Amino acid sequence: MDLGVAQNWFFLVIGLVMVAASLVVVTSRNVMHAALMLVATLGGSAALFVLLGAEFVAGVVVLVYIGAVIVLFLFGVMITRVEIGRGSSLDHANPWPAAAIAIATFAVLAGSAVAFFGDAEVDGVAAVRTSDIGTSIFDRFVVPFEVVSFVLLAALIGSIVLARKDPES
Repeated sequence: MDLGVAQNWFFLVIGLVMVAASLVVVTSRNVMHAALMLVATLGGSAALFVLLGAEFVAGVVVLVYIGAVIVLFLFGVMITRVEIGRGSSLDHANPWPAAAIAIATFAVLAGSAVAFFGDAEVDGVAAVRTSDIGTSIFDRFVVPFEVVSFVLLAALIGSIVLARKDPES
């Protein structure tokens, strides 16, 4: 890694922030703090996509994951009335087997990636403009796009109906 290039320094800083935030996500006993750190982790992944020159993918990460998934996660926390503060009822008494499996999985994936790709350079791919992607989505795939929007609307209405308290009669 050439430390003389500013992009590498930004990558290092963003990567360290993402690792720290992801560790807080899995070790926090407060559900809301974990959700906020998940937002920081996903924001870091969007920033990495910007560094790679994939602005459209970064925008999708922000809109879909940070904008929708985290909101749905927090909405689910509020509907289920789970403890928002410190709660130990959701923790396992012995987290070490899960940590060992996670570390082993990372080692296998990283080792496989290094063994397969090595230090081979990735061939350049022609850039795709965001306007071309938008034209493709709204010309060819407009019907599936609208179907998904109706499914999400139905899910939202269903969750509101389930969460609504009826007055006792």
